Amino acid sequence: MNFNNALIIAVDFDGTIVEDAYPNIGKPNLFAFETLKKLLEDGHRLILWTYRYGKKLDEAVSFCEANGIFFYAVNKSFPEEEFNGEVSRKINADVFIDDRNIGGFMGWGEIYQMITNSDALPTEKKKSFFDFFK
Repeated sequence: MNFNNALIIAVDFDGTIVEDAYPNIGKPNLFAFETLKKLLEDGHRLILWTYRYGKKLDEAVSFCEANGIFFYAVNKSFPEEEFNGEVSRKINADVFIDDRNIGGFMGWGEIYQMITNSDALPTEKKKSFFDFFK
């Protein structure tokens, strides 16, 4: 992959990487870890973006690491980011993968195809909601 085209990809845990069994950890979703490993090999940065915190978050991170996935950052935009209440808690990413997307979770095979197919990702600026009324 051309590393100039690397993406920052925020990935949810429960219902996305694993079956939703919160507060427990569900079984890995089909092809989740294989796809995440391939995205890392392709040069993308992965951020774990989850509702989990404290001990439950540590368990999720450890589970992913035991399955060969090491995240660039966890619940933050970059590893050194410190939450002090003065910055947005929204993660800065190019792509968000979450089972709660409109239309539901499409599956890891389709996600990988969408990310690796340069024609599938938008290249122009996103339109505002109000642009639809012009």
